Parts: sequence; C-alpha cells; structure tokens
Amino acid sequence: MKNVSSQFNFPTQEANEKERSSSGTCEWDFNLSTVVSSSVGSTGGAVSNTIGVIEFDPSNAVVATGGIARKIRVYSFNSLLPSDQFCQANLLDHVTACAYTLCTPAKLSSLRWRPGSDGRVLCSGDYDGVVTEYDLETRLPIFERDEHGGRRVWSVDYSHSDPVLGASGSDDGTLQMWDPRCDSGECVASVQPSEARNPVCCVEFDPFGGALVAVGCADRRAYGYDVRKMVDPVLVFDGHRKTVTYVRFIDRCTVVTAGTDGCLKLWDTEDSREIRTYKGHTNNRSFVGLSVWRNGGLIGCGSEDNRVYVYDKRWGEPIWLHGFGAVGEGSSGGCDEEHGFVSSVCWRQVGEEQCTLIAGGSDGDLQVFLGRRKPLMLDY
Repeated sequence: MKNVSSQFNFPTQEANEKERSSSGTCEWDFNLSTVVSSSVGSTGGAVSNTIGVIEFDPSNAVVATGGIARKIRVYSFNSLLPSDQFCQANLLDHVTACAYTLCTPAKLSSLRWRPGSDGRVLCSGDYDGVVTEYDLETRLPIFERDEHGGRRVWSVDYSHSDPVLGASGSDDGTLQMWDPRCDSGECVASVQPSEARNPVCCVEFDPFGGALVAVGCADRRAYGYDVRKMVDPVLVFDGHRKTVTYVRFIDRCTVVTAGTDGCLKLWDTEDSREIRTYKGHTNNRSFVGLSVWRNGGLIGCGSEDNRVYVYDKRWGEPIWLHGFGAVGEGSSGGCDEEHGFVSSVCWRQVGEEQCTLIAGGSDGDLQVFLGRRKPLMLDY
C-alpha cells in the first residue's frame, strides 16, 4: 500500500470543509480512506472502464463491481481498508486489491447477490438482455435467462421472501419476475408499466419483506406493484421531469427515486405522496448511482460534475460532497464533466455511529469513504 499523498494532490481538510453544505446541519465527518485505481498516475476519464454498479454481499465482507469493462471484480472489504491509520489515504491498483475477476460476455449494468446462497451466488444483468447467475466458488455461470428479446437489462433484484423470486427490468419496457429454481427461469409475472413501452430502468423488492416491488421507468414515473397480484400498479410516483433511473427503499414507509432531471425525491409508500426533493448534484443524462444507508438515514449518489454527494433524508440539500480523482492544490476538489463523472455508489449496511460509502467513477477508479458521527455538543 502507498500513501496517496505521494501520488495525487488531494483536497486539504479546509477544502473539503468548503464542500460541505452551507446549511451547517451535517452530523458526520467523512474522510477519504482508499483509492483503487485502474492506472496509477493517469488523468482523465476512460469510458471503457466505467464502473456501473457496486454491491456488498449479505455479510458486508465482500464487494463486487461491474461495468463497461465486461468484468466482475470481487474484493475482500478488509483489503480496501488502510493498514496505517495515520496515512492520508491508501492508493491501490485493481490488480493487487482484487481477490479475483470474472470475465463476462457483455457489458454489465446491474449486480445482485442471491439471498439464501451464503454469498455464493451473484446475479448480473447485461447489455445483451441476459440475466446470469454465477457460482463464486467455481467461478462459473450456473443459470442464464434471455427473455428480454436481446434488449438491455438495466436492473436485477431478488425478493426477500420464501421462495425467492428474481426480477429484471429492461429496455423492452417490461418488468419480468421469474423463479430462479427453474433451469429456464420460468416467468411467473410480466408487466409493462408504461403504455408507450418505455424502458424499465430500475427494480427493487421491499427489503423489509413486504409485498411491494418498486419500478422506475423512462416515462418519468416510478411504480409500486403488489407481487401477489402483478396486474396494475398499486402506487404511482409522479413528479420527476425526466427518466427515473433508480428507486431504493429507505424504510418500510418510504422510497427514494433518482432521475435525470437532476434531483432525488422521497415518497410515502402508503399514498404515493411526495415528501421531499433533494437537489445539489448534477444529473442530466447518465446513470450516476443511488444508495441508501438505512441505519443512518443517509442517501448517496454520484454526479456528472465528478463528485460524490451525501444527503440526509431529513434535508433537501447535500450535507457532504467530495470531488473525485486527482485535483490541483487549492481547488474545491471537483472536476468538470470532461474529466469523467461518478457513476456508482454503495453504502455498507452496518453500524450506526460509523459508516462506509464506496463510489466508482467513469475512469474505473474506486474510492472508499469512512464516516463517523460527530460527538453531540451540549450548550450550557
């Protein structure tokens, strides 16, 4: 491991403080812990390296990434942590940091660990419209489903019920639910949320075990379906002005959506009511990632201004942001879009007083941020 300060000019603590929201409501201190780079010392973005998805396994001990490079990289989370707590940040490269790599036949848009597999089975959705499950012990594909007519699969997920059901959303305008126990992935339900057959960009089952599955579409809306009766949506979340790219459950009563209108929105799952809008990041055309840390009520997303943003679900402005990649001394830590963008984010779902956020960029780099809740200051 190397000290990043010998290779890159990272923002000073003062510069990072300038990046925090002017609202003064941030209860957290975040620090850059580790950078995993595709090519140490290079500058600029490389589209072929874009990291489109980051996923922790159910134990939160293993991290998998996928994207344009047609590779699934698997890391031990501990290997991404700094060995020297006093260094500014660690600089690693993917070759040495990665435990192993799986080559895939197509570009990847989505990854999800299959529940009940003890972290052994990882599912991918790809640009060729194929859903594939990989056995990570043998490192071989064990299941394949090609039912979207060759149209890109944007998102895959699994239910948290027994038996487990899989779901995939695609450019063909459908959400399909299937039984992964069947060799052919028998379709148990298929819906077309948009009358115009607009692409289905994201899907997520209720992680708390409820009957709701949430879907985001290019028709500017998100929908909620009851998995017990997949006919018409029971909820319609209408408020974005452009494509809904992500939908995530924060708790049993609320979901957050992201759109290419440059905002996030929080919704009530009882009545489809919009609760709050979050603005600050830049998102006009790309998938920039969305993840929620449920224990702390924090929302993370990427941005086309090459920064990673964190929102507290209680406030509409970001509480923290950080520029990606190498930056010049005295800069604010941000880069304009010609140098790339932050394309994926993922929270580690553990802890209450400390948190971990991993972000991936269009240049293929990973950055690991560690957060700690500030001590409560009492007024006397």
